[in-house]
Amino acid sequence: MQSILSTGQVQLTVVSLQGKKAVLAAMGPHDFLGEECLVGNSCRTSTATCLRPSTVFRIEKRAMLQAIHKLPQFSENFVASLLARNVNMEEDLCDQLFNHSELRLACALLKLSRAGRHARLRDVRVPGVTHKKLAQIVGTTPSKIIFFMNKFRKLGLIDYRGDGDVKVMSERLTEMLIA
Repeated sequence: MQSILSTGQVQLTVVSLQGKKAVLAAMGPHDFLGEECLVGNSCRTSTATCLRPSTVFRIEKRAMLQAIHKLPQFSENFVASLLARNVNMEEDLCDQLFNHSELRLACALLKLSRAGRHARLRDVRVPGVTHKKLAQIVGTTPSKIIFFMNKFRKLGLIDYRGDGDVKVMSERLTEMLIA
């Protein structure tokens, strides 16, 4: 079932045959979900879980295909969304292959603070962030996440007290990544 996220934030995950869970993406408003259902019979390759209260609109396959064919602006937005997701996944793959877990955590915090590709705010509070959730996103252990989160807090890159809310200082964190 194809859907579009109207409000909130959703996390896409996959689980391997061995039971290992990996986070593919954090989706925000105006992002499409379930587009793999438009091709072939296999409709479920990932699981979407709400990270914040969300409003999601379901779109039947037939209606989605009609909209793509008959509404040029909708089709353009849909293709742009697919391309942006593809670029994001390629960046994440390169990140996993080549970067240290500290850099991967910084990138993950920035992505979570943006709540989708359309939002860019200066300092953003990200609710409900746990060490376990971040460890899954980054591909490391919760103990390493705790270590790096405390380091980022001491450097003034985040405001973090271990209560599940993280205030991300986006500009400062971005500067650290660029340096």
